[in-house]
Amino acid sequence: MKIPFYKYHGTGNDFILLDNRARLFPKTAHNWIAQLCNRNLGIGADGLILLEENPAGQFSMVYYNSDGNLSSMCGNGGRCFVAFAKQLGLIEHEMQFEAPDGAHYAQFTASGEIALQMKSVSEIAIQPDYVFLNTGSPHHVQLVKELDNYPVFQTGAAIRYGELYGEAGANVNFVAPISANTFAVRTYERGVENETLSCGTGVTAVAIAMHKLKHTSAQKINLKTPGGNLAVSFVENNGLYEQVCLIGPAVFVFTGEISTPE
Repeated sequence: MKIPFYKYHGTGNDFILLDNRARLFPKTAHNWIAQLCNRNLGIGADGLILLEENPAGQFSMVYYNSDGNLSSMCGNGGRCFVAFAKQLGLIEHEMQFEAPDGAHYAQFTASGEIALQMKSVSEIAIQPDYVFLNTGSPHHVQLVKELDNYPVFQTGAAIRYGELYGEAGANVNFVAPISANTFAVRTYERGVENETLSCGTGVTAVAIAMHKLKHTSAQKINLKTPGGNLAVSFVENNGLYEQVCLIGPAVFVFTGEISTPE
């Protein structure tokens, strides 16, 4: 059986998106999903996203990492999910949907970007060399020097697979300040098991961590990733970060058909 797919990216973080309201996609074919995401043997992507209806009458985002396994929230993927829903004619300017970490609200900005509401954050573990927090996915945030030449893959993999986070692991973000409200970020993503051009939950974690560490007093922070620029805004009240919003583009790349496995 052939089903259509759509390719999107959010600042270089790319995804295969499929309309699964008819429930025809083989959701347990994990090896096949990994092959679709493979850049040599398939379409190529950092992840695969299904759009489904849920019992509440809204939409659900089902997210697989490129290893073929179900995963936690993806911020760039969430914005692509919203743009996909608009392309299908399901929404106009705003959307509510369920993601792996709960309910989200998103709207299109006047410039055509998507502002995606992220989960509130109150638990932030500050250690001498790093910060750990969960922004829908678990994130290790670490300030480094000479970010452009930093060994992101080697160091990120060592932290992700090390004793610090156990079998589940964590995403690992390396950060360098640019100005009072702008930071450069490179991220090693679990599930992809490599550096990605951008990570939405990662830049969200970086923005909150830099504010918590008092490296910035801004409550709207610009993040520069290898794949492009994002912004994160929030309201901080006695250590609670709420009204967290990830703002950036979602770009349609191409569409095609795939044959489901027999």
